[in-house]
Amino acid sequence: MEQKAQDARLDEALEQSFPASDPVAINVPTANSTVKSLFAADSTVKEDTSMNKYKVGYLVGSLASTSINRRLANALVRIAPEALEFEEIPIRDLPLYSSDYDADFPPEARAFKDAISRSHAILFVTPEYNRSIPGALKNAIDWGSRPWGKNSFARKPSAVIGTSPGSIGTAVAQQNLRSVLSFLNAPQMNSPEAYITFTTDLITIDGEVTNPSTEEFLRSYIEAFHDFIAKVLTVLPHDVS
Repeated sequence: MEQKAQDARLDEALEQSFPASDPVAINVPTANSTVKSLFAADSTVKEDTSMNKYKVGYLVGSLASTSINRRLANALVRIAPEALEFEEIPIRDLPLYSSDYDADFPPEARAFKDAISRSHAILFVTPEYNRSIPGALKNAIDWGSRPWGKNSFARKPSAVIGTSPGSIGTAVAQQNLRSVLSFLNAPQMNSPEAYITFTTDLITIDGEVTNPSTEEFLRSYIEAFHDFIAKVLTVLPHDVS
């Protein structure tokens, strides 16, 4: 009964924040991104969350040294509100998951789950491989959700974003990832959606965004995530170390 009451309060809070009856299309970066419409927050119920500080763990789905999604992650960290403290949660050294490990996780997997546990929220920055989630990222999520009954992603506010040279900007990978996160009971920021079409030198290695409209959109995206984290944790609070 307590779980149902908490879920009901969360649904009510999110419905107030993003009322389905009041869609508003946003003006976003020109050819540099493809973004769907979002639902505007009702200014009469919007909370002042500017002073709330949160630890955000972020996962980059690509292992490539030249990853454009790592550039995107660097950009988001660079322009995010000071109230968000970021820590990358590395996935490179995780072995392939098997239930044989459930009785005794290897050190890399324990460190991975610990990093999720000490995060208030999780940000996924991912490319799209063969119209789906990169294998390394799916493997990491499998580790984080196991063993059965110890799902580290449960009730963690989450957001998904990605970039690719293609025009759909990782949209299919994001849809697949959202399906996985739904099963893992991770509350998702459903809008604004962000499918970034990467053009040459759009974002530098250090995370500097060279297109003003793209930078403006990314800033609004990460600020919206801050607000979303605050709303979710108001209903589903949890301690982090």
